[in-house]
Amino acid sequence: MTDQAGQDPARAPVRILVCDDHVVVRAGLLALLDSAPGIEVVGEAGTGEEALALAARLVPDVVLMDLQLGEGIDGVETTRRLTAAPGPSPHVLVLTTYDTDADITRAIEAGATGYLLKAERPEELFAAIHAAARGRTALSGPVASRVMANLRSPRPSLTDRERDILAQLATGLGNREIARALFISEATVKTHLRRIYDKLGVDTRAGAVAVAKEQRLLP
Repeated sequence: MTDQAGQDPARAPVRILVCDDHVVVRAGLLALLDSAPGIEVVGEAGTGEEALALAARLVPDVVLMDLQLGEGIDGVETTRRLTAAPGPSPHVLVLTTYDTDADITRAIEAGATGYLLKAERPEELFAAIHAAARGRTALSGPVASRVMANLRSPRPSLTDRERDILAQLATGLGNREIARALFISEATVKTHLRRIYDKLGVDTRAGAVAVAKEQRLLP
């Protein structure tokens, strides 16, 4: 038998740890979750390091994770450490305002069970939390659409260094300036640029930047 929210009253509540570096946002989430059926907030963290320490002590079912956490490790690295920790690991549900392909990919690769945008309705958030607690994938509509689009038309696979150079390229820097910024030789920059051009199917710097923006390869 289930209640009006579709939850089993006999089931133990989902234990939640909230991690967000904005105090006001965190307070709003705590107030919202306090009214949610079958959900119990067991802790709150303002940094990735604090989330790791609390998760080890409180053993929550789900960690609600923001991506940008100010100083210290970000939400993606925190997610990676949470899901790779020995012993029982919580499911991580990303809740963020960032919806770029790069952010989504990094979070999922780090082990996130779901990815929601903060613009979601409360009912969608509650349902996603219960889904994540059962290990089921929960994605916001726009995020799911992007994931499906990438599966149908995969983006070029760039190395971290190639992404760094591409990001510098997008700011208008020349090869010498890029080399100085990344502490590598100018010859190395040229080698990476040739590989970037080949992967993106272009032969100019402007073309590389245009394709990178179109395919959301830039941070």
